[in-house]
Order: sequence, then C-alpha cells, then structure tokens
Amino acid sequence: MQDSQAIVVGKIGRPHGLRGEVVVAVHTDSPDERFASGAEFDVGAGRRLRVAGTRWQSGMLLVRFDGVSDRDSAAGLRGTVLTVAVADLPPLEDPDEFHDHQLIGLRAELTDGVSVGSVRQVVHGPGGDLLVIERPACSDALVPFVRQIVPTVDLAEGRIVLTPPDGLLAE
Repeated sequence: MQDSQAIVVGKIGRPHGLRGEVVVAVHTDSPDERFASGAEFDVGAGRRLRVAGTRWQSGMLLVRFDGVSDRDSAAGLRGTVLTVAVADLPPLEDPDEFHDHQLIGLRAELTDGVSVGSVRQVVHGPGGDLLVIERPACSDALVPFVRQIVPTVDLAEGRIVLTPPDGLLAE
C-alpha cells in the first residue's frame, strides 16, 4: 500500500473565463463532495487552497478558489496538484468498498498463492473499475474489479486474490 499520508484528488488545468475559474482534472470518484464549497486542499510548501464555488460545464469541473479573482491569478495555478490527507477521508460504510490508496500496492495472487504482480493503479471507467496489475517481465494487466474476478481483498495481509477467466492474464 502507499506510504504517503496524502492522496491526489485533482490537478488544476487551464483558466476558464476572466473571473478566476479553473478547469480541474478530477482524481476522485466523488467530485461533488470532494470539491464542495469550503473544501480545502494542500498544494505544497505549506500552502492551501479553499474552494469558493464549483460548477459543471460540458463535462468539465470548473472551480473558483478563495483569493483567485482574475484570469492571471487562475493561470498561475495551472499544473497545481490538489491533495488531501488520508486521515481526512470519510470512512466507507460498505465493507466491499475501498479508497484507491488502500488498493494501490497490494500483492495480486491467484487462489493457489502464486503471485502475479501488484496493484499499480485503479482506473474508474464508464463500464466499471479496473485494477492495473503491474507484472514483472510482462505488460500490465487490466483486471475488472468485480467480486467474480477479485473475490478477496485482504488489507491486513496486503493482498488481493484473483480468479481470472482464461486469457485475462495472458502476455
């Protein structure tokens, strides 16, 4: 699992308009909650940004931050990575749900204990979530994160168990 105490939830892109809004590339599965007015993000060097307002436009999240009131100030934020402390994440009520940072780094094993790699990334797609399994000496494998294929997630042991259909882990 990741050792860091903070996770990335977004990255600021280009300015939008003249009043300080920016486009944010979202790296969380609950952007409406994470980017609610008043939410704060660490941006490095002890600096924080506080959300003044958000809106969606053509599938893009537009965010205004406190103290950023014009296009030039907004342009200066481009490329800024927005992080939150792991301790600030809300607890999950469903035992079958996990935060991405909990899954990244877990060993991926078959039911017989044979290691096939480790979870490098979680991809949230329109068809469902995928685990990117980094495998030694071969290309990454994309594994659908569904109970039929990933029946066991054991955070205490630092592993997931896979029951892949034929061909899923082929080189």
